[in-house]
Amino acid sequence: MAGILIYTASPDSEGSLGGLVRQGEPERFQEILDNMLEEAKWCSSDPLCINMKSQGAFSLNYAACHSCALLPETSCEIANSFLDRVAVVGTIEDRNLGFLGGL
Repeated sequence: MAGILIYTASPDSEGSLGGLVRQGEPERFQEILDNMLEEAKWCSSDPLCINMKSQGAFSLNYAACHSCALLPETSCEIANSFLDRVAVVGTIEDRNLGFLGGL
């Protein structure tokens, strides 16, 4: 089994980051997920980025570079480690390799 958790610790009904709670409503969430998958398929550094076997700090990332997946250091609890677009959307040649590549 697998899942995706989107979480906000803000106590008010609007959540944080511009209304995160409202963005999670079913009719809006599907559009957001579809847009994320479409954007994740291509990086401006592809095919170099998606074919990388190690990059980033201590070579702990695969297909995740500053052009596509890395966040500001204060936003990532584990220092942008263990990121890989291929694990989510597959490769350019075979999208079915990714966990969500067949969607």
